[in-house]
Amino acid sequence: MVAEASTDISAIPGTQPGADPRAAEATRATRRRWAVIALVHVAAVLLWEVLVRATKLPAFILPAPSAVLATLAVPTNAWVSNTLVTAAEIGGGYVLAVVLGVALALVFSWSRALALLVFPLLVTLNMIPKVALGPIMIVWMSYGIATNMLITFSLCFFPILLTTVRGLQEVEPDLLDLVHSLKGSRWQVFRYIQLPGSLPYIFSGMKVAAILAVAGAVVGEFVASERGLAYLMIQVQTSLDTAAMFMAVILLTLLGLALYLVVLGLEHRFVPRDARKG
Repeated sequence: MVAEASTDISAIPGTQPGADPRAAEATRATRRRWAVIALVHVAAVLLWEVLVRATKLPAFILPAPSAVLATLAVPTNAWVSNTLVTAAEIGGGYVLAVVLGVALALVFSWSRALALLVFPLLVTLNMIPKVALGPIMIVWMSYGIATNMLITFSLCFFPILLTTVRGLQEVEPDLLDLVHSLKGSRWQVFRYIQLPGSLPYIFSGMKVAAILAVAGAVVGEFVASERGLAYLMIQVQTSLDTAAMFMAVILLTLLGLALYLVVLGLEHRFVPRDARKG
C-alpha cells in the first residue's frame, strides 16, 4: 500500500536526482545577463535611428541603421564573398596561432635552455609594428588570403604563447614529480598534468587573440588585398558610401564576436567555472 501511494519524486520539477540548484540558478542568471545585453544593443540601434532622423544628418556623415542595412541589397558590394574571404583570413591565422603557440610553449617547458635563447627573440619580434610587415609580406608572398592569414597570425601568436607558458609554469611541482617517479613519458605528463592545469591560461590568451584576429585581417586587407571587407571599405570610400562602410564595420564586428563566442563556449565546455580566468 505504501509503495502504491508513494509519489514519484523524480516526476516533480526541480527534484530530479543529481539536480544542482546552484547550477540552475547560475543558468538563469546567465540567461538574464544575455537578455540585458541584447536589449541594450537593440536600444542603442533604435536610439541611433531616432537621432539621425531627428537631426537630419547627411547620410555621408552618419547614415541611419535602416540605410546601412539597405546596402546589403547592393549586388556590387558582394557581401557574401567578401565576408567569407575575411572570415577565412581570421580563422586561418587564428587557428595557426593557437596550434603553434601552444606547441612552442610546450617545447619551452621541456627545455629551459631553448626558452632562454628563443623567447627573448620572440618578444623583440613581437614589438615590430604589424602594419610594417605588410609590404614585406607582399614581396615574399604577393597578394592573397595567405598573406593576410600570416598578418593575423603575427598578431594572435604572442598572447597565446605568453599565457600558455605561464600556465605550464603554474602546474604543481609535486604532481610532476609524481608522474616522473612513475616513469611517465613527456606526452603523458603533458596530457594528464600540464594540459588540464594550463587550460584556463590557454583560453585566456585565446580570448585576447580572438579580439586581435579581426584587427590582423583588417590590417592585411588595408595593406595587401584584392578582396575582403576591409578592402571593400577602401573601395566605397572613394564614392563617400558611408552606409556601406558602416555595414562592413558591422560585419567585421560580428565575425570577431562569433569567434570570441566560440572560444567562450569551448572554455565553458573544458574548463571548470572556478578555474576560469577573467
